[in-house]
Amino acid sequence: LNRNDTYAKPEKPKSPSPPQPIIHIQQQQQAPPPPQQPPPKEPTPPVADELDCMLGSLATHMTEQGVTTTQKGACCACDKPIVGQVITALGKTWHPEHFTCAHCTHELGSKNFFERDGRPYCESCYHELFSPRCAYCDGSILDKCVTALDKNWHPEHFFCAQCGNTFGEEGFHEKDGKAYCREDYYSMFAPKCGGCNSPIMENYISALNTQWHPECFVCRDCRQPFNGGSFFDHEGMPYCETHYHAKRGSLCAGCHKPITGRCITAMFRKYHPEHFTCSFCLRQLNKGTFKEQNEKPYCHGCFDKLFS
Repeated sequence: LNRNDTYAKPEKPKSPSPPQPIIHIQQQQQAPPPPQQPPPKEPTPPVADELDCMLGSLATHMTEQGVTTTQKGACCACDKPIVGQVITALGKTWHPEHFTCAHCTHELGSKNFFERDGRPYCESCYHELFSPRCAYCDGSILDKCVTALDKNWHPEHFFCAQCGNTFGEEGFHEKDGKAYCREDYYSMFAPKCGGCNSPIMENYISALNTQWHPECFVCRDCRQPFNGGSFFDHEGMPYCETHYHAKRGSLCAGCHKPITGRCITAMFRKYHPEHFTCSFCLRQLNKGTFKEQNEKPYCHGCFDKLFS
């Protein structure tokens, strides 16, 4: 997260100059001039220019009377001389009523103002026009700013798109242009473990077309890890050899070990040939002929002795 102060420091215009003292002019008595025809009336100037005309006429009249007047430069807005109060800002001079916001045209007077490309702006117009905009609320960012995902944000508006919590020191994760906290990101987008169905955040084992936490990739029945990495697949789940054969019904009913070669099927069970023996004398039932009692096999001789 990049946090930056983005607003420009306001500038303050210099205080207006105090008004000049009024100069009293003592006029000498002169002979009345001969009567003249009144000059044709000129159009009345606009009200906005009356003050400038009055000041200009006063300065001209005082000069005609031999009184020297000191001008304070020309207003950069109207290009007319400044005789009364003056505002100096941005390296220029202004009539107070002409020192206005370049956007809304309200008088700035002695208020704080902001400069942009040599033009003055009031605070509200400056932020509205030039301050970065928050990608969430579209409001101007006046103080601290968070820059992320190629956008700017108020710090309080940069939060997880799922839970709405702001991000701490752990930062955020991006998906499809949105920001997520670590917990929600992994919960929503990380692969799920085939054993516990929880998100996989770090190391994993890939097997049986899915991913597994290393501690979850164990035999489905005995929960023991696989020695040497070898396992057996039964219906998409991993099993050790013993429980794989147990699931498939291929464990010897005599020794309870897997049958990988020839086998004998009897009494709905499977046996290694050498383990299919008489339950009493323990001789191998070579020919496969036996008699059953209480789900146990017996040779004919033992069966007759025991049960006849």
